[in-house]
Amino acid sequence: MSTIFRLDASIRQQGSVTRAVADTLQSAIAEELGSPAVVRRDLGLDPVDPAVWGAAAFAGFTPEEQRTPVQLDAQRTAAALADEVVAADVLIFAVPMYNFGVSQHFKTWYDVVATDPRLAVGQSQVTGKPAFLVTARGGGYGAGTPREGWDHATAWMRRILEDVWGLDLDVIETELTLAEVTPQMAELRDLAREQLAESHESARQSGRSVTIKLRSAA
Repeated sequence: MSTIFRLDASIRQQGSVTRAVADTLQSAIAEELGSPAVVRRDLGLDPVDPAVWGAAAFAGFTPEEQRTPVQLDAQRTAAALADEVVAADVLIFAVPMYNFGVSQHFKTWYDVVATDPRLAVGQSQVTGKPAFLVTARGGGYGAGTPREGWDHATAWMRRILEDVWGLDLDVIETELTLAEVTPQMAELRDLAREQLAESHESARQSGRSVTIKLRSAA
């Protein structure tokens, strides 16, 4: 049986665009693979303790017999989180941009799992696996917009997932997600709805291509 690993980082349980688009994507993948197992890691509901990173990181530079109970526990946490990633056949990362940067929950999770040798720089054991990054931004950040260059999240996430881990990554991006609730963005609401519809369609199409990606990774 195939396994999907899905990570959500949105702090919203209702009305989250990344969660909704990831739902569409997951359904399409599940239909394609025929009832795969799904392992969920919801960082919005259950964030990783930031203190774990420091303890796990320094444990790697401490002789095993000298590691403290806190360091050993942090290493076990990192290993358990890394297990979920390494064991998956397909990976979904649903991570919105917050305050022009990477979600702190996602960054902390990555920092912790990256202390595990299987996901460290130059040692990735997930190279070639099909993966999807679903991200969303409240405004517009494209070329020619007033906020061009302010998105400091997407490029970093691509660098980590594509270049460090070597995943076969598709990115599904949605912008203008705050148009419906921001009076100053009222004239952009139709465009925002179009973008959201396109993201759901892209998720459906991307999910249907997963078997081709799995064959390529085999």
